[in-house]
Amino acid sequence: MAKTTQETITFDVEGMTCASCALRIERVLGKQEGVDEAVVNFAGQEARVAVNPRVDVEGLSAAVAKLGYTVTAVAEGQDRRSPAERYSEEVIYQRRNVLLAALLTVPLMALAMLGDDSTWQRIAQGILATPVVFVFGAQFHRIAWMRLRSLDATMDTLISVGTLAAFGYSIWALLTDDPVFFETAAMIVTLILLGRFFEARAKGRASQAVTKLLELSAREARVIRDNAQVMVDPLDLRPGEKMIVLPGEKIPSDGVVVAGQSSVDESMLTGESHPVMRTVGDEVFGATVNQEGRLEVEVTNIGPNTALARIVKLVEEAQASKAPVQRLADKISGVFVPVVIVISLAVFVGWMIGNGEVATALRNAVAVLIIACPCALGLATPTAIMVGSGRGAELGVLFKNAEVFERARSIDTVVFDKTGTLTRGAMTLSDVTCDGSEEEFLYRVGSLEAASGHPIGKAVALGAEERGIEIGEPETVSAVAGSGVTGTIDGVEMTIGKPKLLANHGLRIPTHLEDAMNEFERQGKTAFLAGWNGAAQGVLAVADTVRETAAGAVSQLEADGAGAAMITGDNRTTAEAIGIQVGISDIVAEVLPSDKADEVLALQRMGNTVAFVGDGINDAPALTAADLGMAVGSGTDVAIEAGDIVLVSGDPRLAVTALRLARATFRTIRQNLGWAFGYNTAAIPLAAAGLLNPMIAAAAMAFSSVSVVTNSLRLRRFDG
Repeated sequence: MAKTTQETITFDVEGMTCASCALRIERVLGKQEGVDEAVVNFAGQEARVAVNPRVDVEGLSAAVAKLGYTVTAVAEGQDRRSPAERYSEEVIYQRRNVLLAALLTVPLMALAMLGDDSTWQRIAQGILATPVVFVFGAQFHRIAWMRLRSLDATMDTLISVGTLAAFGYSIWALLTDDPVFFETAAMIVTLILLGRFFEARAKGRASQAVTKLLELSAREARVIRDNAQVMVDPLDLRPGEKMIVLPGEKIPSDGVVVAGQSSVDESMLTGESHPVMRTVGDEVFGATVNQEGRLEVEVTNIGPNTALARIVKLVEEAQASKAPVQRLADKISGVFVPVVIVISLAVFVGWMIGNGEVATALRNAVAVLIIACPCALGLATPTAIMVGSGRGAELGVLFKNAEVFERARSIDTVVFDKTGTLTRGAMTLSDVTCDGSEEEFLYRVGSLEAASGHPIGKAVALGAEERGIEIGEPETVSAVAGSGVTGTIDGVEMTIGKPKLLANHGLRIPTHLEDAMNEFERQGKTAFLAGWNGAAQGVLAVADTVRETAAGAVSQLEADGAGAAMITGDNRTTAEAIGIQVGISDIVAEVLPSDKADEVLALQRMGNTVAFVGDGINDAPALTAADLGMAVGSGTDVAIEAGDIVLVSGDPRLAVTALRLARATFRTIRQNLGWAFGYNTAAIPLAAAGLLNPMIAAAAMAFSSVSVVTNSLRLRRFDG
C-alpha cells in the first residue's frame, strides 16, 4: 500500500519486552527504503515513522515481522487502544500467569525445603516445575527463539537461557543423583512474572494522561437539524451546525457562541481553575463545561481539528520522542544482552576451573543472566517522560518533544514579549477624568465610540458597560483617520480624539484636563479628549493592562535563579511603565518583530541560556532562536508549530510551571538511570562471585524495574 503524500505513520507495536527490542525495531525500520526517520517508544508500545511519498507500509510491517514483532499501522483519525488500555490487558494476562505459576511454585519450594532427596520427591519437583517453566514461562522462550532465528538477544533471552539451563541441569541431575534446581527455575519464572505484573500495572498508571484527556470529551451533542433538536454523536457534527448546550453540560465540539451568555469551566484546556465568561462572538472549546446559562454554539472544528484533539496529539508525540540521554541508554541496552551472555559463560567456565562443581558454576552463571536483565534501563527515561508530559497537559503546559526536559535545566534568562504575554493583549478603559457627571460623560462618549468600530472605541464602550452605563444610538458618526471620531448623540455634536482634532473643531482644552492627559501618557497609557459645547469635557485613557499574575511569575523566576527580561515593539515609556508593574528592569523597547530574534541571539552571545515567551505567531523567529521557545496559546490555536513548549492559557506563571516541571522530569530521569546503571554495575560482580543465588537475583531484577516506574509516578503529584 503506497502512500502518496509525505507523512508520519504511527504503528501499534506488539511483542516488545525491553529497550533493546525497541532499538532493534527502530534500526530495522530506519534501514527500509522510503523511511527518513523511525522512533520506537517502548513504554508507549508504538512506533512513529517519517516516510517519503513512495514508502510501502506493508513492506515495513513485513520487515518488523521477521524479527518476531507485530506492527499495525494506525490510520489518521482511527480509533485505537490507548497505552493504558493495552497495559490493562497486559495486567490481566500477567496476573493470571503469576497466580497459576505461584500455585505450583509454592508447594515445589516446600518440597525442596524438606531436605528429602528421595527419588519420588525429586520427580514431584520436576512435575510441578514443568508447567511453570514451559507453560507460564512460554512467553520468554517464544521471544528468545524468535530472536535467536535473527541472531539477536534480549532480556527474554537471558531469562529463557537461565531457566532452561537450571531445568535442563536438573533433569540430568535427576538421572545421576546430583542436587536438582527445579525450584530455582520455577521461582525465577514466577518472580519475573510477578515483576511483569507490577510493571504493567505501574506503566498503565504512567500512561493514563492521554486516556484521561480523551475521556473528557462529551458523549452526546444536542444539535438543531430540520428545525428540531436531536441528540447525535459529537463525531457526527458538521461545521456550521448549531449546538445547544445547557447548564452543566460539556460543550461537544469547538465553536463560536451565536446566542446566550454563560461562564465556562476551561480548566481541562488551560489548567486555570476559574471559569471564564463567554458571550456572543466568543470561541468555546470541546470538552469544556458550560456552568450556568444556555448557549447556542456554531460548530467550527470537529474530530482531529479540535483543541482537545490537538493537545492529545501533542502529548502523544512528546511521549513518543526521545531525549538524548535516552538514546544513550538505548544503545547500551542494545549491546548489553550479548555482553552479559559472554560474562555468564565466562563465570561458568571460571567456577568450573576453580572448584569443578557443575551445580555451583551453573547457579552463579544463571544468577548473572537474571540479575543483568536491563529492564530498568529501558524504562528509566520513557516512563518519566510519559508521566511528566501527562502531568504538564493537566496543568496547561504542553511539551513538544523530550529534548525540552534536558534543555530546561540550563535556562538562566527568561525573555517575555509584552503584548499578550505579560499584558492581556487587548485595550481596556483604565482612567476617566471629567468635568461634571461621569455617568453622562461615559454615556455620550461610549455611545459614539461603540459606533466607530475602532479597537480603542470598543474598549471605551465596553468600559462604560462594565460601569453599568447603558449606551445609546448616535445620530451621526464620522471617523477621522489617525485622529479620532466626531458625531452627534441626542442632538449634541461631539468630538473625541487628540488635542489637535479638538482644536480644529474650535474646542478649548482646560489646563487641568491637559495635565491629566500628560500624566496618563507618562504612565504608558493611550490618552485622548472628548468635548462638546465649545470645550473639552474630559479625558480618557486606555491601556493594555498587566495580567494579575505577571509580577508573581517574575518573582518566582528570580527565586529559581533565572533572570527576567522584556522585549516589545511598544514605545519605551509604555514598556518601562509595564516593567515597573511586573518587576522587570531589563527592557528592550521599540523592536520590530523581525528583530526580536537578534535580541535573543545577543543575549546568547553574552553567555546566557535563553527561554523566550511569546504569542507564537509574530514572535516565531525569536521562539526559534531561543534555547527554549514557549508559545502562549490562545485557546483556539495552541501555537503548536511555534515553540518547544505551549502554554495553553495566557497565565505567565505557566512559564515557571513549565521550567519547574521539565527540570523535575529530567531530575527523575537521572535518578532512574543512576539506579538502573548502578544496580547492574554492582549486581553482576556479586552474582559472578557467587554471592547472589538465582532466585534472589530474579526478585531483585523485578524490584529494580518496578522501583524505576514508581519513582516516575511521583511526578503525578507535581503541583508547580
